[in-house]
Amino acid sequence: MNEVIRVLKERRSVRQYEAKPIPKEILEDIIDCARLAATARNYQPWIFVVVTNEEGKKELAKLATHGKFIAEAAACVAVFCEKESTYKVEDGSAATENILLAAKAYGIGSCWVAGHGKPYAEDVRKLLNVPEKYELISLVALGYTSQTPNPPKKSLSEVLKWEKYG
Repeated sequence: MNEVIRVLKERRSVRQYEAKPIPKEILEDIIDCARLAATARNYQPWIFVVVTNEEGKKELAKLATHGKFIAEAAACVAVFCEKESTYKVEDGSAATENILLAAKAYGIGSCWVAGHGKPYAEDVRKLLNVPEKYELISLVALGYTSQTPNPPKKSLSEVLKWEKYG
């Protein structure tokens, strides 16, 4: 199987991590993949804040309603996009997906934590000292793991329709 296809088919959300740091070069390459994501009109409205220090991760975990596991991750990437960007959610989501896939390619577990429109989004922006012109799109926990979650997925025949539905 092609390596890209394997990564796409095997990536799953991971919420338990080993106490092992991710090398800075790998984190930089993951973000490099994020910045190369598809973006409307090539606007590239994003910035990425990588948090690896324990206190920062604990603070993010306290803020994120469904992201308490961020505290145990080796890193957390906060994806922000310019508020005025028409396609900020789409662009930021494409960058977020690239983070998830690049992490999987490096053998690193990840989990996407919602950010856009969440009550804690502004608190995260302030915590990370991000300028007001940006808003949070997502948080991504990253870390090495021995966990291999395999939740059931719908079959292709359940979701694929040809030409028209029904």
